[in-house]
Amino acid sequence: MAKTVPQSHQCSECGWRAPKWLGRCPQCQAWGSIAEVGVSATHGATAPVNPAQPITEVSLAAAASLGSGVGELDRVLGGGITPGSVVLLAGEPGVGKSTLLLEVASRWARAGRRTLYASAEESAAQVRLRAERTHAVVDELYLAAENDLGAILGHIEELSPQLLVLDSVQTVQVPGVDTTPGGVAQVKEVTAALVRVAKQRAMPVLLIGHVTKEGTVAGPRTLEHLVDVVLNFEGEPHSSLRLLRAAKNRFGPADEVGCFELTEDGIREVADPSGLFTALHAEPAPGTCLSISLAGRRPLLTEIQALVAPSAAPMPRRVTHGVESGRVAMLLAVLQRRAGVKLHNKEVYVSTVGGARLIDPASDLAAAIAVASAACDQSFARPVVAIGEIGLSGELRRVPGVERRLAEAARLGFQVALVPPGCGGRVGALRAVEVTTVANALAVLGLRKKTDPERPQLSVVEQAG
Repeated sequence: MAKTVPQSHQCSECGWRAPKWLGRCPQCQAWGSIAEVGVSATHGATAPVNPAQPITEVSLAAAASLGSGVGELDRVLGGGITPGSVVLLAGEPGVGKSTLLLEVASRWARAGRRTLYASAEESAAQVRLRAERTHAVVDELYLAAENDLGAILGHIEELSPQLLVLDSVQTVQVPGVDTTPGGVAQVKEVTAALVRVAKQRAMPVLLIGHVTKEGTVAGPRTLEHLVDVVLNFEGEPHSSLRLLRAAKNRFGPADEVGCFELTEDGIREVADPSGLFTALHAEPAPGTCLSISLAGRRPLLTEIQALVAPSAAPMPRRVTHGVESGRVAMLLAVLQRRAGVKLHNKEVYVSTVGGARLIDPASDLAAAIAVASAACDQSFARPVVAIGEIGLSGELRRVPGVERRLAEAARLGFQVALVPPGCGGRVGALRAVEVTTVANALAVLGLRKKTDPERPQLSVVEQAG
């Protein structure tokens, strides 16, 4: 009978097993992903440490979340930080990850809860300097400049903190693992050890993670599976706006968004960010239209601007910023084919205001109206909010959350909104006008070329005035 060779090594990327270490996985071709795993000689049953119990008798007190002191972070986490949870915050260099978590650590410490901030990249003096600048110096906030996992665990044993912040998980090393810091085995071992400590002590752990040039979290893919929450911190280099998005959340919704503003004195919460995505005009300007997009469950007022200019080139330019270029190309084709807006010999530029990035199809109608307004060089008598997805035949389709969008528009003081069929009515002083097609929307707004000899009937915007 052939002797069975124990499969003592496993690939952290695809799970392939081997009896010995290999530099490259033969199955997924990943380098440095094979590490030794414990192999048990028997698979017999053992007595459980914690016996199973009916779900009705499980206490919810241990999972009650605690407010971090940063309202926008609590919104994304689903109400606060859960004891024993491990949260991974990832983002590009310079986006403000360390500044945000230092602010969270200081507010947590101000509540009388001992906090340990372990920095594996900066010295304690450098962290103190940033804390002075952001007014985050608190007595209950302890700093430790360590990149050795054993030393960090020693600080945890000595201080017994109620929150641990580690900056960053890719720079911490385990002496017994023969790979460089940031390697697959190192990151996996560090994260697994911190997860065990977090669960044993019911201590929340906030980890800062690096990202690759593709925008994904650096290290093994299993890192995102080990932690409880994965947050992405995003922002344009030329803009002070920062958005916090949840990619994974075991304790709340994974579609919520938090808004922050990065200033010279640190980071500031933006509870009502609608004003950041709009521009103030002294008088209505051609080529602008407003829409209400949904970032998670939060309605945000966004402004889309368009510029249409003649072009002598055989292939006129189409430039977009903050809006998907493919989506804009489709809208231009629909406008020319279904609404008679001639754009084949025009350059078209479409952009959002304030660094907003629109992926919500509900902004299709606003983008189309902005382009048509720029092509006709006409503005509206007063601001109009346009909500709706446009199909290839030019029809308007319903989008989710119309009630929330209209309620936000009414709260901001708007009086006219264009919506798909079945969504009309009044919300306070706001009048929601139903339009069936993009051509119908342009006719309702009274958009026309200046060379047209006949003036169409009075638009709803003029009627509202």
